[in-house]
Amino acid sequence: MTVHILADSASDLPLEFYEKNGVTLLPLGVHIDEHDYRDLLTITPKEVYDAMREGKVAKTTQISPLDVKEIFTSLAQKKVPALYVAFSSELSGTYQTAVMIGNEVREEYPDFELVIIDSKCASLGLGLAVKYAAELAVKGKTLHEIAESVKDFCVHTEHIFTVDNLEYLARGGRISKTSAFVGGLLNIKPLLHVEDGKLIPLEKIRGRKKVFRRVIEIMKDRGTDLSNQTIAISHGDDLDSANEIKSMIQAEFQPKEIYINTVGCSVGAHSGPGTIAIFFLNKQIS
Repeated sequence: MTVHILADSASDLPLEFYEKNGVTLLPLGVHIDEHDYRDLLTITPKEVYDAMREGKVAKTTQISPLDVKEIFTSLAQKKVPALYVAFSSELSGTYQTAVMIGNEVREEYPDFELVIIDSKCASLGLGLAVKYAAELAVKGKTLHEIAESVKDFCVHTEHIFTVDNLEYLARGGRISKTSAFVGGLLNIKPLLHVEDGKLIPLEKIRGRKKVFRRVIEIMKDRGTDLSNQTIAISHGDDLDSANEIKSMIQAEFQPKEIYINTVGCSVGAHSGPGTIAIFFLNKQIS
């Protein structure tokens, strides 16, 4: 690679991706039962979901400033150009921390070439952007070329989420506890999307099957050239539902690839078990 790629664990890519592609992982923190963990490294998404099902509260923290400084300094000393594709600044302070540390490191190493992108993306929406950045780096693109292409990719990435249990959104302050209770009684399943980096409610639909059918309709409306895309699905420890909507997407659009992975700890701690999210482009990126 001509450029070193960095990503945080909110990209919801598996650990093997980082190891196989030479991408540096910056883990967010997870706090459960007075214990602190490093997302993906010392705790798995499955462990977080099991704890949440037992009624435990999972909280997340941004990346460690010390970890970031150590990694940035190492790259600066080696004179390696670097691109960090960061979790949406509207959902975490991780981006701001990285910018602050990057400026500190540049004071000592003024020639350090570093670009930090506020992706305004989450979960595999961010993950697809990181995969794209790694592909461009392998092709020998320059830091500037990769950064501009990845920014464009992020702007045109659609995120469509649904959650199985409104209780977890209520805990995070996304909806009121009363709404969560009533919604649970009525089997209401919200559809949400990401707008300028923020998680925004889109619609309320009764029943999981209807939600999935509505997702397909939204993809038809917003997607562009879906048959030539990699579409991603992330799930909150619910592979059966992920495979169900995968079959629906496959039948409707015949995409080039459908990539499935678990919603990781840093996002899943807020969305909860049973979350299903779909990611695709609304513009063809060359």
